[in-house]
Amino acid sequence: MTSDGEDRALGALAASGIEHEVTRHGRVGSLAEAAAARGVEPRDIVKTLVVRRGEGDFLFVLVPGDREISWPKLRTHVGASRMSMPDAATALEVTGYERGTITPFGSSTAWPVVADATLVGRRVSLGAGAHGVAATVDADAAVAALGAEVADVTDPA
Repeated sequence: MTSDGEDRALGALAASGIEHEVTRHGRVGSLAEAAAARGVEPRDIVKTLVVRRGEGDFLFVLVPGDREISWPKLRTHVGASRMSMPDAATALEVTGYERGTITPFGSSTAWPVVADATLVGRRVSLGAGAHGVAATVDADAAVAALGAEVADVTDPA
């Protein structure tokens, strides 16, 4: 049985034409567990973070598992003086996905996407709308399908 979020995410991935491999592994407790369950390195797991630029204005930031957002770099890139992470309820409201399941694919609103430059040129594993469900994709194909901007917006964790 799949969830509505999983159906939306995987439907959007299929509609994009991107080749993808779905992994269903159930809930995990850490980045290392998720990587092992998906058969990838921790750096290849992509966290999709929702960032608030202003009232009612959000964007997705795709961050490799071994990195974290550099707020100064991200603010400079998007030209915003203040940015924040919304609480879990707001993230659900503006994406249709619970924290830990968020993906730009199938989001209830197609917010702009910024992909960290370190993702380019490799295969990555993205959340797919439900806890313990992921899609492994070519990062360059995902960036193209999402119309994402590629920029240096992270630092090593």
